[in-house]
Amino acid sequence: MSLFSDNIRNLRMSKKISQEKLAVSLTITRGRYVKYEDGTSEAPYEILKKISHYYHISIDLLLSVDVRKIPLDDLLKLEDNRILLPITVDNKGENFIEVVPHKARAGYLTGYSDPEFIESLQHISLPWLRNGKFRAFPVEGDSMPPHKSGFFIVGRYIEKLGDVMDGKTYILLTKNEGIVYKRLNKNGKNALVLHSDNAYYKSYEVKASEILEIWEFACSLATEEFRPDDLNPESLKDIIMELRREVKEVKDKFL
Repeated sequence: MSLFSDNIRNLRMSKKISQEKLAVSLTITRGRYVKYEDGTSEAPYEILKKISHYYHISIDLLLSVDVRKIPLDDLLKLEDNRILLPITVDNKGENFIEVVPHKARAGYLTGYSDPEFIESLQHISLPWLRNGKFRAFPVEGDSMPPHKSGFFIVGRYIEKLGDVMDGKTYILLTKNEGIVYKRLNKNGKNALVLHSDNAYYKSYEVKASEILEIWEFACSLATEEFRPDDLNPESLKDIIMELRREVKEVKDKFL
């Protein structure tokens, strides 16, 4: 009997679902389903997808991880989100860090829950990042200096919305914007306020129902060296304040 067979049996029993009811949900006969649960027949990809969507667990975890050891009830529950991430591991069982390249940035919104898409990403390994699931995301724009376009933020997957800490930075995958990197503050139980470190950009609110993934900042990867004139948030703030002062002086002269 395979790990997959054990997993689908344990999941079904934990949900107190009959084989007949589950088979109907999968649009197959009970006899066909029983073969998958008994391990006498291998489920084709289309059935794997249906079972994955039914339990909100990625296919690779159904095939390779004993789900009894995973606290399913304590994991991230955001609208339309699967509960667990597709993960990739090396031959020693260590998690790879998938790198989402700039050219795949837009495609991540539709491919984030697809094991085939995740497996197609390039992988790196950073020895100091061990505990947790990590992924590298591309930076776009100048809203979060000193990070700039071309850089990467490596994030650690956050399983619970309640684990978000006010004032820290996170990568979010949202339904409307895709990948964003911002400083977060909670706004009640069902929303987050996103702040840019560049004072030029206004803060805005995102509802929890719009969030698909949250990754806490773990480290950054700079793809070019910093220049002496790279501006930090304080420098930008000083420039804006100086401009305001000069405008006020000009106005005062003509009043």
